Amino acid sequence: MSKSKNVSDFIKGVKIVFDRIEEHEQVLFCNDADTGLKAIIAIHNTTLGPALGGCRMRPYETVDDAIEDVLRLSKGMTYKCAAADVDFGGGKAVIIGDPLQDRTPELFRAFGQFVESLNGRFYTGTDMGTTPDNFVHSLRESSCIVGVPEEYGGSGDSSIPTAKGVLYGIQATNKTVFGSEEFGGRTYAIQGLGKVGFKVAEMLLENGGDLVVSDINRHAIDRLIQRAIELNRGVKVVSGDEIYEAEADVFVPCALGGVINDQTIHKLKVRAVVGSANNQLLTTDHGDQLNERGILYAPDYIVNSGGLIQVSDELYSPNPMRVLQKTKAIYDTLFTIFEQAEAHSISTIKAANLFCEQRIESRKRRNSFFAHKKPGKWTVRS
Repeated sequence: MSKSKNVSDFIKGVKIVFDRIEEHEQVLFCNDADTGLKAIIAIHNTTLGPALGGCRMRPYETVDDAIEDVLRLSKGMTYKCAAADVDFGGGKAVIIGDPLQDRTPELFRAFGQFVESLNGRFYTGTDMGTTPDNFVHSLRESSCIVGVPEEYGGSGDSSIPTAKGVLYGIQATNKTVFGSEEFGGRTYAIQGLGKVGFKVAEMLLENGGDLVVSDINRHAIDRLIQRAIELNRGVKVVSGDEIYEAEADVFVPCALGGVINDQTIHKLKVRAVVGSANNQLLTTDHGDQLNERGILYAPDYIVNSGGLIQVSDELYSPNPMRVLQKTKAIYDTLFTIFEQAEAHSISTIKAANLFCEQRIESRKRRNSFFAHKKPGKWTVRS
C-alpha cells in the first residue's frame, strides 16, 4: 500500500471523527493503564458557562456505544442547563467498566486528574453506576467535582430534588391534561425503582396515586409493596416490556433512555409521559408521534433537572432553600413549554428545544459575572 493511500485513509478517518463531534466543542479520551481507567469526557457547549454533567459507569459493549452515549448526554445537558436557568453549559463523562467490579479508589483518582486537566471547563459528579463516595477520591485530584457527601462539602443526595422535580412535572402535566394537578384518583406506570424512581413512587402513593411498576430489583419492588400496604394504596407489578401496555393515566420512565421508540410508542395507553430518565425519546420524531397520538410529553431534561439545580447551586456553597425554590420553577417552565407547543402547533420537545436555544442565544454574552474561580467554588463579582 502506498504512502499516499495511507495518508488519504487517515484524513478520511479524521474527517469522520470530526463530523461526528461537529456539534461539540471538545471530546477527551482518558486512558490510565495503571488503574484500568477508560473514560470519555464530552463538552458540548460552554456558552452559558463551564460545562456541567455527571459521570456514569457502564460496561459498554463497544467504544462506539460509549461515544454515542456521552455525545447524546452532553448535548442534553446543554439544554437542561438552559431550561433550568443555571449559568453552566453542557458536558458529560462516561467510564467504560463494570460498576460492580471496577470502581476502585485509584481509578477515580485517575479520573479526577483528567477532569482537573481541563482547568475548570468541566465539572462532574455521580451518575448512573457511580456513587457520591466514588468522587470523594476524585476530589483529592480536582476541585471540579460536585455532588460529594455533605461531610466533604457537598449538598447531599441529589436524587431528592430530582424526585421532587418529577412530582412538580406530574402536577403541571395533570393540570394540563386532566384539569387538576391532584395526584389522587390516577394511575401511574413507573419504569424503574432506582434512587429517583423509588422516591417518586413513594411520594405518589403518599398523595393518593395508584401504581403499576416494573424493575429488575426484586428488593425495591418488595419495599414499595410494603409501603403501599401501609398507605392502603394499590401497586401492580409487571415485568419487562409489559410496562408499556399498562392501563394507566401517566407513564413515568425512571430508568434508561430511548424507551420511547418505534417498538414501544404504539403500545402506550396513557395520556401523558413524565419521568426522570434521560433521553426518553429515541429521536425527536418520536416526540412528534406522541403529539399526533394525543399523548402529552413533558420534556425529560426539564422534568429531571432537580439534581442539576442542586449540584450547580453547590458551587456557590450549598443552600437547600435556594435549591427548592429553583426546583419549584419546573412547574412554571413546563406550562410555558406546553403553551408554546400549542400556540405553534409543534411537539413539546421541539418547543422545549426552541425555548432553550433562544435562551442560549440571548445570554451568550451575559455570563461574565464569574469573576474568578476558587477551588471548587465560583465567586460572584460584588
